[in-house]
Formats: sequence, C-alpha cells, structure tokens
Amino acid sequence: MKNIQLKQILTTILLGMTNALPLAVLAQTYPAKPVRMVVPFPAGGGVDVTARILAQRLTDRVGQSFIVENRAGASGIIGTEFVAKAAPDGYTLLVGSQTTQCVVPAIYKANYNPARDFAPITEIAKSPMLLLVHPTLPVKTAGDLVKLAKSKPGELTFGAAPGATIHMAAELFKIMAKIDMRLIPYKGEGPAIVDVMGGQVLLMFSNIPVSLPQVKTGRLRVVAVTSAQRVATLPEVPTIAESGLPGYEAATWFGFFGPAALPRDIVNKLNADAVAGLTPPEVKERLAGQGYFVVASAVEPFTAFVNAEIPRWAKVVKEANVKPE
Repeated sequence: MKNIQLKQILTTILLGMTNALPLAVLAQTYPAKPVRMVVPFPAGGGVDVTARILAQRLTDRVGQSFIVENRAGASGIIGTEFVAKAAPDGYTLLVGSQTTQCVVPAIYKANYNPARDFAPITEIAKSPMLLLVHPTLPVKTAGDLVKLAKSKPGELTFGAAPGATIHMAAELFKIMAKIDMRLIPYKGEGPAIVDVMGGQVLLMFSNIPVSLPQVKTGRLRVVAVTSAQRVATLPEVPTIAESGLPGYEAATWFGFFGPAALPRDIVNKLNADAVAGLTPPEVKERLAGQGYFVVASAVEPFTAFVNAEIPRWAKVVKEANVKPE
C-alpha cells in the first residue's frame, strides 16, 4: 500500500513538472517570434503614438519585432476584448488607457472585466489635462469658475465626447465642487475646442498636446491643470487642487497589459524591457514633446494603481449618471 501511495505521489509531481515545463521554456526563450501590440483606437491618436514609440524601443532592445496593430471600434471595446480573449503566451498584448480599463466598462456592456482579464505590465505615460475657458468668460481660476457656476446653476456649458477622459475630468470637477454645468456632446476633442474658441461653448477640459497651441495664441484661457502638481510646460498655472478643491486629480494615462494568465516570468521580462526602453532621456523628451510624461512603473505599483482607478472612475460614471450613446 505504501509503495502504491509513493508511486501516486511521484506520478503527480512528475505530471506537474511536465505541465509547468512549457511555460518555463516559453519564458526563457520569449520572444521567439514577432509580438502583436494591440491599440484599440485609430492610428494617430495619443495611445497609438505612445504605443509606436514603445514598440520601437522594445524591438531595438529585444531584437524581435513588436508590431502595433490598430483594432478600433466601439469606444475601444473591440481591441480590448480581443486581447482579453487571446492566448496568454505573450504574443498578443494591449496598450490600453483609462478609457478602456476604467470608463468604458462602467458605461457599456463590454465582454471583459478590467480587474480580472488582464495582467498589468507597466504604466507607460500620463498627461494632465487643462481646464480651459473662452477668453470672455470672467474667470481666472478654478475657484472663480466654481463661484460663477454656483451663481448660474445649469447655465454654463462644457464640451466633450461623452465617456472620454476629458468628460470624466469635468464630471469629477462637478461632483467635487457641487456645481451643475451642462454637457454639450461632441464626437471628438477637436470639434469641441473649435466651438469653445468660437464662444458657442464656454469651457472644457482638454489634453495638453491638443490645446496648448490655442492657449499660447490666446484663443483659449487656461485656468488650471488637473494634476496633483503643476506642470513644467505651464509652471504659472495652478492646479485645481490648490484652487479650492483639495484632492482633485485627473490625468490621461496609457498602460501596457497582457491577458490575465500571462506567466509572471514573461510579465517581469516585458516590464524590465519596457522600463529600460522608456527611461532614456531622449525617449522622455520625445514623449514630452507629445505632451506626455514617462512613468515606466514596476508591476506591483501599476497593478495597485489600476485596481484603484477602476472603482474610482466607475463611481464618477454612476454619480454623473453617464449613459451609453
């Protein structure tokens, strides 16, 4: 009886070692073929530009091609779902964002769970937003805007694509300031900026790369930045937090993810290669030129960050009563 039990134990151990062997070998030889980096948005946008910079750095460092593939549609759902259901072998990865991982799943019926279906690898970069007003609006600070909005409930208008990061920044501002402003919906950030410059809409939140040229020409007035600290490109502009709403912070961020069951050895290798590729000064300068600041975080801090962001923005969606378009 003892001999039979011993044989069963040894067989179980050997089977476990056999099953684990392919993953161990995979991690040691990875990547052995080109890697697909899915961007769930059209080419040319912030996620796409950032992904292509990272892909080139990984290709140069690893000696194997990292190829960006745009799978746009349904507010990022199509490409994000594709990666969630992909084989967890490291050859299909996602460059996602606050929109795909936090906001869209809280608004739409997406066939993926952002907390369960992905293995976070690293936060690539982030960019604060600007709170902008038409130059004729009699406000110079975020505090001024709050006072004006409270004196005219529901009368001030802001532009944004519903569900976009700039929309969520505005809704968070409204919630924390306890004010009522009216959303004028747009299909993109560009058309909203045109109407704010023209005075058809009074204000908006905007990503720095998109709106900074208009700020510099005086066609838009920036009254605050959405980050926790002031930004080097506009050091004279205060944060919303220091303008009367302590704790306010919002940013556009991009992250690198794999499918949930991606082996930890591959996650660690991708993290190390991505961080090494993103941190040289010339790469930071290149991304800064696009309006983004390199983060290049370790796996654990990025995982904790994403796990905190998901419920945070889901709460904003719920409190703001954001509905599918």
